[in-house]
Amino acid sequence: MAVEELQSIIKRCQILEEQDFKEEDFGLFQLAGQRCIEEGHTDQLLEIIQNEKNKVIIKNMGWNLVGPVVRCLLCKDKEDSKRKVYFLIFDLLVKLCNPKELLLGLLELIEEPSGKQISQSILLLLQPLQTAYLMSDNLISVLVIQKLHNKAYSIGLALSTLWNQLSLLPVPYSKEQIQMDDYGLCQCCKALIEFTKPFVEEVIDNKENSLENEKLKDELLKFCFKSLKCPLLTAQFFEQSEEGGNDPFRYFASEIIGFLSAIGHPFPKMIFNHGRKKRTWNYLEFEEEENKQLADSMASLAYLVFVQGIHIDQLPMVLSPLYLLQFNMGHIEVFLQRTEESVISKGLELLENSLLRIEDNSLLYQYLEIKSFLTVPQGLVKVMTLCPIETLRKKSLAMLQLYINKLDSQGKYTLFRCLLNTSNHSGVEAFIIQNIKNQIDMSLKRTRNNKWFTGPQLISLLDLVLFLPEGAETDLLQNSDRIMASLNLLRYLVIKDNENDNQTGLWTELGNIENNFLKPLHIGLNMSKAHYEAEIKNSQEAQKSKDLCSITVSGEEIPNMPPEMQLKVLHSALFTFDLIESVLARVEELIEIKTKSTSEENIGIK
Repeated sequence: MAVEELQSIIKRCQILEEQDFKEEDFGLFQLAGQRCIEEGHTDQLLEIIQNEKNKVIIKNMGWNLVGPVVRCLLCKDKEDSKRKVYFLIFDLLVKLCNPKELLLGLLELIEEPSGKQISQSILLLLQPLQTAYLMSDNLISVLVIQKLHNKAYSIGLALSTLWNQLSLLPVPYSKEQIQMDDYGLCQCCKALIEFTKPFVEEVIDNKENSLENEKLKDELLKFCFKSLKCPLLTAQFFEQSEEGGNDPFRYFASEIIGFLSAIGHPFPKMIFNHGRKKRTWNYLEFEEEENKQLADSMASLAYLVFVQGIHIDQLPMVLSPLYLLQFNMGHIEVFLQRTEESVISKGLELLENSLLRIEDNSLLYQYLEIKSFLTVPQGLVKVMTLCPIETLRKKSLAMLQLYINKLDSQGKYTLFRCLLNTSNHSGVEAFIIQNIKNQIDMSLKRTRNNKWFTGPQLISLLDLVLFLPEGAETDLLQNSDRIMASLNLLRYLVIKDNENDNQTGLWTELGNIENNFLKPLHIGLNMSKAHYEAEIKNSQEAQKSKDLCSITVSGEEIPNMPPEMQLKVLHSALFTFDLIESVLARVEELIEIKTKSTSEENIGIK
């Protein structure tokens, strides 16, 4: 019945001119053809398509059968003989159908699936999208895309559609996930490279540099940059010494970077011109997308080259380590602004790779005038304080210390001031104060003092350290790390710097330090201890009555905590205050001893 219906429709259309086909004819043809497929009349359908008299009809209407045929090919349960017929039908449709409608139909089929079916669809349709199979010997027949008049646009549309679908697949994280490739992303990446190669070769072979060839270059360029962002920005890589040849993402990255060079955009030229006014490309549509996507792509490219060493042999050997660091800092900033573990990790790796190339104390303070040289350490602070992954927090701390080590004295001084003003985290401020102490110690041990960590410059820095942000009202528990570090620094200065020498300028400023830091700290400790002792008393009374109650710790109310747990928290806070108080008492004792000793020495001299 379905075959008869299809033949009836075709018979009526055979006497019509191509322009006289009606929308109703298209719909009836599609329904009858689809019923032939569903009822298994594939041999009869093949005969109808092969009939030379039906060539014009198939050209205009045949693409409607592509979807049903492809869906049958995607079914795993079809017999081999049936699948061969389906492939023959598909091959004929590719040859005979309107290429524009055919391409759009194939792309729609690629866009349909979700989940694991995405890769199955792509792997089936990628080569048919580019070529039609001759099932007899599996040789390539006619390029679908090559039959289109606006070929560059069509290739760009195909690559964009394929990339959009690939970007929906989860990127495998571990080596085991990559090897299992449950969602087929790794297979699709390899297949996508094979799909793209002929178009890259066409650009290479075309020596005329026609407008169409330039447009094709632009489409390939955009595809390469999209690929650098996804999946390569988040993809993990095997160790180069281990299974490097079997790493699908390393292969994909190497081929993509190779494509860039092949189409006239060698990556050294691109990455070293990134950010400058003069671009290495001038395609307007790409420029409009630059701020949204190009930064991630360029950062990914820098990581692949400098950390993974992909095509690094193409880089000029004369580039200085400081130049490479300056170049990479902007990319590191991009990595650290993301939240994905793998992306942050790449930023830290790129920073480490760049810093290890230069000597300690060789990074001049003028580099801090470049925006990224301040935003990167601030980004490290954010990772240290906000990232939930301990390994990344520890790595960020180590990278911040390495960065500090590379700066010259004025650079260290400038960075310390910046981070003390912007970190808003007691632990980070304690870390910076410890670094200040180390720099002072090195300066005092030299025969020639470092002006940035002695005298007036140091006093200006100490003004940011030896003070309480809100005076006696400062939350001492929340700021305990900073306060302890500040007291330890002050104790060190009192011990190491004699009043008569006054190399650090401490003794000149002692009065201000006492008024702005020590006295408010005394008052704050008394207030805080009184508050927590009262909270302990309330908690003990609640414990007797076995009631749940709330307590206030660091200005925040903690409701409905069992009394036993409340007492632990409150006693821990009191222990912290006692610790601060003991160090404070020792500092004041040392000041008194040093002041008295200096007075006696002065009297003896007189």
